[in-house]
Amino acid sequence: PRGRRQHGHMVSSPDGQPVVAITGLRKSYRKSPRSQPRPAVDGLDLHLATGGRVHGFLGPNGAGKTTTLRSIAGIIVPTSGAVRIGGHDMATAPERAKSLLAFIPDEPQLFEHLTVEEHLRFIGRLYGVTDTPARIEPLLIEMELLEKRGSLPAALSRGMRQKLAIACGLLHSPSALLLDEPLTGLDPAGMRRMKSTIATRARAGAAVVLSSHLLHLVEELCTRLLILQRGRALAIGTIDEIVARRNDLAGRALEDVFLALIDEGEREDSAPRGT
Repeated sequence: PRGRRQHGHMVSSPDGQPVVAITGLRKSYRKSPRSQPRPAVDGLDLHLATGGRVHGFLGPNGAGKTTTLRSIAGIIVPTSGAVRIGGHDMATAPERAKSLLAFIPDEPQLFEHLTVEEHLRFIGRLYGVTDTPARIEPLLIEMELLEKRGSLPAALSRGMRQKLAIACGLLHSPSALLLDEPLTGLDPAGMRRMKSTIATRARAGAAVVLSSHLLHLVEELCTRLLILQRGRALAIGTIDEIVARRNDLAGRALEDVFLALIDEGEREDSAPRGT
C-alpha cells in the first residue's frame, strides 16, 4: 500500500531489548479551561535500541518533537501511554529510568553560581559516578572547555554554555542520549566536534535521539528517522525505507523527501472525511 501514515506503528530494532520503549504515548493540552484538549502527541509507539544508530526526529514547528523528547525524559507527564527506559517504567520507577538517560534541551539550563568544573562535579554526585574526577578532564578537552573550567556560565558564550550542558549530560555515560537542537549557538568548528561526539556515543552503545531542523545534520548523522506531523508518525525508518514508499522521491535529497511528505500529510489532514 502507498499510505504513508504510520499512526500506531511499532518500530523494533534487530538489536534486541530496546533502550527506549514508547507505547501509546499521548499528550494533550487545552488552550483555555473551556476548550477541548488537543493532542501534541497522538498515540505514538516507538522502540529505540543501541547498535550504532542515531535516531532523527523531524517535523515542522508544533509537530510534537520536543513534547515527545520531554515525555521520554520524564519532564512531561503523558496524558496516557507508557515510557520505559532500559525496561524501567517512567511512571512507576522514575529514578531508575532517569538514571539511564540524559536530555539536553535547546536552551542550556545551568547554575549561575557554579563554575564549569563544579557543574560536572555536582552532576557526578547526583548520578553517583564514583570516578567523576577521572572523567572531567577528558570531557572538558572533548568539549573544548578545559581553559574555562573555572569560569561561571555568565562568562561563557552561547556555544560554550551548550557544550557545558552536553558535557553534563555525558558525564554518567547514559544509555539513552536525547538531544534537542544540539548545534544551536555553535561555530563551524564546534559543530564538527559535536557531530563527532554524537557519532562516537552511538558507536559506543548509547541509543541517541536527535531532534533538529538542520536537515543536512540529520542526513549526515541519523541512520533512522521519525517524521512527525500533528503529533503522529508520518514516516518511520531509514531514508531508503521511507523513499521506497514513494518512487517519485527516489534519489532526492532529504529536504525534498521531508517537504513532500509534510505537504502530502497536510493534504490528507484537510481532506473531507467519510466520503
